[in-house]
Amino acid sequence: MDEKYHEQASALEQAQRDEALRVIQALAQPNGSGRADCQDCGDPIPRERRSAVPNAIRCAACQTIFESKGKRHVSSR
Repeated sequence: MDEKYHEQASALEQAQRDEALRVIQALAQPNGSGRADCQDCGDPIPRERRSAVPNAIRCAACQTIFESKGKRHVSSR
C-alpha cells in the first residue's frame, strides 16, 4: 500500500512541476518587442542578450547604467 501512495505522490509532484514550468514559460514571453540596437548608445545588442531578454531595448552596459541612475534617483527623495 505504501508503494501505491508513493507512486501517486510522485505523479502529483511531477504534474505540479510541469504546471510550474508552463507558468514560468508563459511569464517569460515578452510583452513588447526588443530592439536590435541599444536605444542609448546605438551599438548592436548581442544575440545572446536578445535571446536571454527578448524585449531588451538596451545593451547590458547601458542597462546597468540606467538601473544605477534609477536607484540613485529613488534614494535621493
